[in-house]
Amino acid sequence: MREKKITPIREQIADQLRSDIISGDLQPNTKLNEQSLADRFGVSRGPVRDVLIQLTKEGLLVSKSNCGVSVNSKLDPELQKLMVDIRRTIETYAIKKLTSELSDNDFTKLETILTELEQAFANEDFQQVTQVDIDFHHFLVKRAGGEELSNLWSPIVMRMRMDYKRVSSSHACVSEHRAILNALKEQDSRAAVNALKANIK
Repeated sequence: MREKKITPIREQIADQLRSDIISGDLQPNTKLNEQSLADRFGVSRGPVRDVLIQLTKEGLLVSKSNCGVSVNSKLDPELQKLMVDIRRTIETYAIKKLTSELSDNDFTKLETILTELEQAFANEDFQQVTQVDIDFHHFLVKRAGGEELSNLWSPIVMRMRMDYKRVSSSHACVSEHRAILNALKEQDSRAAVNALKANIK
């Protein structure tokens, strides 16, 4: 397992609000109030304001003059398809770049993430399933293109997650990620890209 680290309060709040939005606990177009959120999390309005700005940049929230901040609406089917295509393009770029560049340490980290994915399914912790799934892909994107590529990719993934459908089969989900990893280990770019496309739907 990865070492546990102390998570700053802003990240804790952001993680919880992301989860609330992705799970549907916070429905699209729900207005958010800084003071109410500050009371909920036991903090001042400053950290809450920072988180709302961050999640707005990620596309989960929308801020309008004189209307405050609210949960973004879901994408219509055509835009959702476009998002999938853009995400596949970014991650295909990452996969091709990494095919012969990943180290043993990189593979160890990816194996650890897959172990965490299996454990999250075993615990029926679907919030964690979603987070670890994102972690797997984010590792590859950031490893390939650093913060610049990650900053292009993150808002797309977060926006797509508003339409996230729970994976019905833990075996299928883990197997799809395992296929990507195995192809990378074998330095088989075509197989890795095909496995990636099969996973991103």
